[in-house]
Amino acid sequence: MKNQIKDNLNQAAQLEQLFRSNPATFELAFNEIYPEIQSELSAQIWHERLHATQETASWGSKTDWILLVILAGLAAFFMQVPDLFSISHDFYFPRNMSFFIIPSIGVYFASKQPFSWGRLGLPIVILIISAVFINFLPDGMRDTLILTCIHVPLLLWLLVGGLFSVDADLLTNRIAFLRFHGDLLVMTAVIALAGGLFSALTVNLFRLIDLPIETFYSRYVVLSALPSIPLLATFLVRENPNLVSKISPLIARIFTPIVALMLLIFLVAMLYSGKDPYNDREFLLIFNGVLIGVMALLLFSTSETTKNLNVGIQRYFLLALAILAFIDNGIALSAISFRLIEFGFTPNRLAVFGSNALIFINLFFVGRQLFLWNFGRASLRDLESSMTRFLPVYAFWAAVVSFVFPLIFMFQ
Repeated sequence: MKNQIKDNLNQAAQLEQLFRSNPATFELAFNEIYPEIQSELSAQIWHERLHATQETASWGSKTDWILLVILAGLAAFFMQVPDLFSISHDFYFPRNMSFFIIPSIGVYFASKQPFSWGRLGLPIVILIISAVFINFLPDGMRDTLILTCIHVPLLLWLLVGGLFSVDADLLTNRIAFLRFHGDLLVMTAVIALAGGLFSALTVNLFRLIDLPIETFYSRYVVLSALPSIPLLATFLVRENPNLVSKISPLIARIFTPIVALMLLIFLVAMLYSGKDPYNDREFLLIFNGVLIGVMALLLFSTSETTKNLNVGIQRYFLLALAILAFIDNGIALSAISFRLIEFGFTPNRLAVFGSNALIFINLFFVGRQLFLWNFGRASLRDLESSMTRFLPVYAFWAAVVSFVFPLIFMFQ
């Protein structure tokens, strides 16, 4: 994308076409190369355009809305399949919920890119294999079924990241995908809150005229609309890159030092509490869940911070967060290693061990590059590369846990 912008600086129509094809990727690439091209009049005009306050939201094209309505309709239909065909909710929803949400977002991403079977082939094949495999797993399974239900959505989401953009180089695309998560979460939360308020008003208005619609409304309206919330949020964020782009960095700036301080206090408190993840299984599970959240916050905060080189003290908080997360993850990794040696191999222990090992290695590289970046010994691109290089590895591990573990452990 950066080379295309440079080559078409004096071609207004081509620049506009590039922007419309993928506004988020265009803005990201333009901001990175602007110091090189700021002497050009067209570059100055585009800089003002991209950074001007957008007073009205973009609602996309008619084609976009037709696609959204079709995808939302399909998701609503699949949400009602258990009642239409007398399928157990406990069987159907844990196995299939991710297939209503993630593929629809992937289809939307793909619709914004030049069509290519070569690019779409692998995600489609893995989607079909996942849907067939997970629905044919024996109903009596416990551990491996739960692990598959957890890891298949992660695998599908990382595959969707490959469809996010084809107009940028691989690193730029992955960084843009990470940054997209912050805006998506903010917009999803806003839509969900608005939807909850609307639902409460609707139910209570009908209650005033003695028409109790709670059961009908929750079963058919709410259940059918839930998968469309992330899809609508994706559409709004992609069409309006500046709509919540100032909120995500603000959240990152606020929570990075708070979480770093919390981890430091937790480490000290753990030494005095007598609790440890080596002998307390519940403690280890919660500990790992918190670490995954911290890892996600670190990647999100770092990707948001790298938008602006003038980050001041924020870069030191990021480094502190990376170091503390690395230490905590080392404790968790040693604890699960101890449990593997002491109590033997189980699907859960092996899955947690593999995930912790990957996060531990990833944290090492991210922390190392953050340290070098803080002291001017690494470039911004080196830091971004350390954040994104493990995304395919996470996808591979998710595939192993989803498809190989049930076979190795004989569908336990």
